[in-house]
Amino acid sequence: MLLADDNSQVRERVRSLLENEFEVVGAVSNGKETLVQVEKLHPDVLVLDISMPDMNGIDLAMRLAKSDIKIVMLTVHDYPGFVQESLAAGALGYVIKPNMVVDLPKAIREAKANRLFVSATSAS
Repeated sequence: MLLADDNSQVRERVRSLLENEFEVVGAVSNGKETLVQVEKLHPDVLVLDISMPDMNGIDLAMRLAKSDIKIVMLTVHDYPGFVQESLAAGALGYVIKPNMVVDLPKAIREAKANRLFVSATSAS
């Protein structure tokens, strides 16, 4: 699994949350770096923030749609339009950061099984 988030504290928190159950092969901070590391490391899952420098998460998901990688969005955005755009771009999961401790491991397990998972949002 590869983590992509522009906030180093979030990357470390996510790594510590997931590393007991999943193999975390790397963590990156922007869109370009994400593409390079996906090509280099071939992770099975990409945990991807929407708001990142160089290329946002939805654009990245569209670029990676034809690959075998499972994408789970992890974001502060609980706007239903972002959920729809993310799923249309090929993401199998959408987790809002306030719910990540409970929802992110579930979303990753579901994505690995080719099933959708979406956090409950304030707008839903």
